[in-house]
Amino acid sequence: MTRPRQTPPPNSVPSIERHPHMTLDFIRPVILCGGSGTRLWPVSRADMPKQFSRIAGGRTLLQDTVRRLEDAGCADPLFLTHADYRFLVAGQAEEIGLTGHRIVLEPEGRNTAASICAAAEILHRTDPEALMLVAPSDHALAEVMPFAAAVARGAAIAREGHIVTFGIAPDRPETGYGYIQAAPDTDPSRPRPYLRFVEKPDAGTAARMLDEGGYLWNAGIFLMTVATARAAFGQHAPALRAAVRRSVREAQEDLDFLRLGPTFAAAAALPFDKAVMERGPGWVVPMDCGWSDLGTWRSVWQHSGRDADGLALSGPARGLDCADTLLMSADPGVEVVGIGLRNIAAIATGDAVLIADLDSGQSVAAAAAQLRAEGVRQGTGFPRCERPWGHYETLSLGNRFQVKSIVVKPGGKLSLQSHVHRAEHWVVVAGTATVTIGSNERLLGENQSVYIPLGEVHRLANDGKVPLQLIEVQTGSYLGEDDIIRYEDVYARA
Repeated sequence: MTRPRQTPPPNSVPSIERHPHMTLDFIRPVILCGGSGTRLWPVSRADMPKQFSRIAGGRTLLQDTVRRLEDAGCADPLFLTHADYRFLVAGQAEEIGLTGHRIVLEPEGRNTAASICAAAEILHRTDPEALMLVAPSDHALAEVMPFAAAVARGAAIAREGHIVTFGIAPDRPETGYGYIQAAPDTDPSRPRPYLRFVEKPDAGTAARMLDEGGYLWNAGIFLMTVATARAAFGQHAPALRAAVRRSVREAQEDLDFLRLGPTFAAAAALPFDKAVMERGPGWVVPMDCGWSDLGTWRSVWQHSGRDADGLALSGPARGLDCADTLLMSADPGVEVVGIGLRNIAAIATGDAVLIADLDSGQSVAAAAAQLRAEGVRQGTGFPRCERPWGHYETLSLGNRFQVKSIVVKPGGKLSLQSHVHRAEHWVVVAGTATVTIGSNERLLGENQSVYIPLGEVHRLANDGKVPLQLIEVQTGSYLGEDDIIRYEDVYARA
């Protein structure tokens, strides 16, 4: 039987404390991997939101999230993502050697409440005694051990049937974050009940809350037992829970993924804060771990290493007489040089450049939306497109022709397909290609080529042990990616 949550008396911290360095392998991370990819344009786009980008270093933000939870001693994660991103999640998990995880596919994005509800229903079937640690996949933390210690403190409270969230002590009147008002306490580092949630405030309200004290930035991280989560949704969002439960019952295995049923789309599109947290009591655990949601280029600048003048550099970038400025190149072949800049973000990729005042972060998403509305390719995608078998990159595009670089990973196999509007020429640059054209199969080595006529059924595969790289030249009246008729596909896309 699930205990109802009750408002704990002020300053009453549950007595079950765990040492900060104890293993947390009884905690199941639930990593949320949705997002539209607009606030950090041009590095983040709809086809590859920021959690899949290497904004903060050598690993992606998603991979950093996984490693952080591993370092804290948590169990294998459960990923919740949109079906469009399934192979990105799987590929990035494979890249860092992750095993034992589960990837759940949502047919439609419905915000965090539906995702967390689905995770609770799935874990109820497989791990009903677990604690769920819900974490975004696109945040940055500078220090793992303070984070692990905060989770351990929160686990003691969550085990007693409470929902726990985590807050960051603000060091400035930030208008880009939500806030949590905590109950008064003589020790601001102690876990305590929260009083209310505050939406992103204006500058005056943020300054007032900072002066008053008792307010924390909302980190969007939640901890609760599976039973507590299910009871909370049943009490505060029964219609949402009913739709999600049905979608879990309808769920189908799809390769290594679990695809939720279509009823998921009927769930209300609500954040977990509004659906549950604001409607009942709970606890907040303060933590000091160098957290940032990396939601604007200013927050990226604040999280970056800076010189004495406040200049932050990333990639092949350099600045002369620049102050309080972020210069970033996300392409090793593009040099970014800033001269005499103040409070500027200058961000370059291989196909787009953003130059903006660091304080205009909320306008970046609007600019990306305008590009999408006008049909500009850079508004949604990159020249390089990730696929489950590898990736391709557009090198040149003109009237009736397109040139691509294609890389097929060892064991990768494209679908058996044909095209209505285009023919293709393949030239192998490295590795060995297994090529099927009609009923014939042949091997192509380095510097060998083949022609695939318009309408011919064909397939490309890499049966070797090293990556296969080739150049593809397409010619025809229409070169869109939707000009594909699939007959067979090992990745269940046919």
